[in-house]
Amino acid sequence: MGETTTLTKAATKTTSLRTTVPASIVRQFNLKDGDKLDWSLDIKNGKMIVLVQPVKKAENKAERHH
Repeated sequence: MGETTTLTKAATKTTSLRTTVPASIVRQFNLKDGDKLDWSLDIKNGKMIVLVQPVKKAENKAERHH
């Protein structure tokens, strides 16, 4: 299996949770503080399959100007 991280509450009055992106993934995709990740979910054979992709830098900049 891959690396294990722990979920923690994002804020006291929310159901959102946070986790840490493992350093190996940060290095692989050259992620920086403030970068955005696109999350999509699929269920196959009762298992959750999460696809996470870095949002391209050009998309980040275009979003800030709207």
